[in-house]
Amino acid sequence: MYKKTKHTPLKLALIGGGINSTIGETHFLASQLDKCFEIVSGCFSKNYKTSLITAKNWNISKKRVYKNLKDLINKEKKLVDAFVVLSPTPNHFSVLRRLINSDLSIICEKPLVSSLNQALILKKEIKKSQSFVAVTYNYTGYPLVREIKEIVKRGRIGKILNIHFEMPQEVFLRKNIKRLKIQKWRLNDQKIPTICLDLGIHLYNLSWFITGKEPLKLISDFSNLASKKNLVDDVKIWLKYKNGMNGSFWISKSALGNRNGLKLEIYGERGSVIWRHSSPEKIELNHNDGSKKILDRSSKAFVLNFKRYNRYRAGHPAGFIEAFANAYTDIADALIAHKKRKKKQNKYVFGFQHSLKGIKFLETASKANLTKKWLKIN
Repeated sequence: MYKKTKHTPLKLALIGGGINSTIGETHFLASQLDKCFEIVSGCFSKNYKTSLITAKNWNISKKRVYKNLKDLINKEKKLVDAFVVLSPTPNHFSVLRRLINSDLSIICEKPLVSSLNQALILKKEIKKSQSFVAVTYNYTGYPLVREIKEIVKRGRIGKILNIHFEMPQEVFLRKNIKRLKIQKWRLNDQKIPTICLDLGIHLYNLSWFITGKEPLKLISDFSNLASKKNLVDDVKIWLKYKNGMNGSFWISKSALGNRNGLKLEIYGERGSVIWRHSSPEKIELNHNDGSKKILDRSSKAFVLNFKRYNRYRAGHPAGFIEAFANAYTDIADALIAHKKRKKKQNKYVFGFQHSLKGIKFLETASKANLTKKWLKIN
C-alpha cells in the first residue's frame, strides 16, 4: 500500500471551487487522498450561500468562510501554507496578482492566465516576490504517463521522429444532458480561444513532459464546426522540433462519441508507445521487429511498481482522482522544500516558467491560424 507522508498536513485555502464548480470537488478529493493537505478555509464562490454550503459539505468551519478575496487573504495569510486558485480562468490574473504581491504560496488550476500579456505582467511581479507557484496539469499524474516519460528518456524506442496527441470531446454537440451544462465564461473566446486554454494547454504540457522538447515553429487551423457562433471548437496544430522531429495536436469539443478522447502516440526509430485515457492502466509498446507488448502496473517497469502508484493492486484500476492526488503529493514535497528554502527541483511539478511557455505556445498558434503560415515560437 501507499506509504503515508511523514509531515503534518499542509493547510490550504481555496479561492473558487465551490459545489457549483466543475473541478472544485476533484481538487478537494485529490488533495485529501494522501493526507498531504488539509483544506481549512476559503472563498468558494461569489455567492456567500454557495460558499457556506460548500464548507458544510467539506466539514470546514463557518468562521473560516469569507465573502470576498480581500478578507480571505488578510485573515488567512498567516494561517495557511498555500492558496488554491480554482476560479474561472478569466479571473486568474487578478487573483494571482494579489497573491504574488503578498508573497504567498499558490497552487493554480491550469491554465495560469488567459493571455501572454497577462503572463508577462506576472513574470515581472514574480521576480520581486517570494511566492511559490505550482500549476496543476493532472494528466501527468497517471502512473502510465510517467512510465512513458521514462521509456522515452531512457531511449527504449530510440530517437523520437513524430508525436501525435489528441483530445477530442463532444460537449458542444451533445443534447439533453443537464450535467453537461456549459459555463458561460467558456463560451467567450479572446485572443487565445477558450478551447486552447482548456484542452490545448494539456497537450502542450504532456508533449514537453514526455519528450523534454519545445517546438521551434508551428502552423495551425482553427474551426467552428458546431452551432455556437464565433466560438472556436476544433483545432489542429502541426509542429516542428530540432533534429527533424515532427508533431501534431488535435483538440475538439465537437467530436461526437468522445467523452474525453485523450490519446498520446509517440513514434521513435526503434518503436512506438501509445496511451489512451479511456484505458489508463495500459501502455501499448510496439517494436521494430513487429512485436507488441502491453504494460500495466503489474509489469516490470521503471516507475510503475513504486508504492505511491499502487494504493491498491494492479487489476483494480486507478483513475482521474488518483492521478490528481499524485500531482498534489508532488506539490506538497515542492512546497515543503520551498518553505525550507531548498532549491529542490521536482520533475513532476510545473511552475511559472513552464506555464508561461505554454501561454506563448497557444498565442503563437492563434496567430498562425490567422496568417496561415509557419511561425517561430520565440
